[in-house]
Amino acid sequence: MADRLARLRSALGPLAVVLVAAVALPPVATEARHYAAVQAVQFVVFAAIAPALLVLGWPARLARAGRPGAARVLRPDQVGIRAATGLLPCLAAVITWRVPAVLAALARDPALSALELVTLVAAGVVLWRELAPASAGREPLPRQLRAAMAAVAMWTIWVIAYVTGMSAGGATPAAPTVVSSAAERQLAASVLWAVPALCFAPVVFVLMMKWLSDRDNPDAEARRVITAAAFPDADTAPRAPRGWRSRGG
Repeated sequence: MADRLARLRSALGPLAVVLVAAVALPPVATEARHYAAVQAVQFVVFAAIAPALLVLGWPARLARAGRPGAARVLRPDQVGIRAATGLLPCLAAVITWRVPAVLAALARDPALSALELVTLVAAGVVLWRELAPASAGREPLPRQLRAAMAAVAMWTIWVIAYVTGMSAGGATPAAPTVVSSAAERQLAASVLWAVPALCFAPVVFVLMMKWLSDRDNPDAEARRVITAAAFPDADTAPRAPRGWRSRGG
């Protein structure tokens, strides 16, 4: 089972690259300039799917190599700085690339899609490194804070989806009639609702369940804090000598 999970994890990074290439290159990239729904698919791949796959698929050996040693309890100021630097750039990039004037510019100039790709994926990776710290080799932020960060990111895209569905006009140039303009906007809004839910909602649920279970067992958190303080230069507490159980009778 562990080998299967390791192989599955190793496939996530290449899968992210394939998905990004599929939506960033023709014919999908060409259709995204004309259809709001295709444009929404391209956006959620850049902003949500690809960053999550890249972080979750990061090789475990590299994550361990980047671990700074013993796990240390973060100070409140460090928690706030990391949360802000992880979340705010992602929110700024997501909002910027869904502004109607920017969407219109994307439809006119295909070269802007490359900038959209780089900024959204980079900001998304920074966020997901905080949401999935086991892949990043860093001391994790508090679980309730990571759950809140994931929820804010998800709700930001949901608000954008609401605005997209309720807007009076399309953000892309006129295209060959396939569906009505209103139906296309609703389809784009559905994509912007569904994909973030699939990416972020499980993170919120798992982190909150683990946080609540830790609250039911406060001794676990106390042991972690004491161990980190007592052994600041070791990855784990010293192990008992081999065979101590047999010698102790």
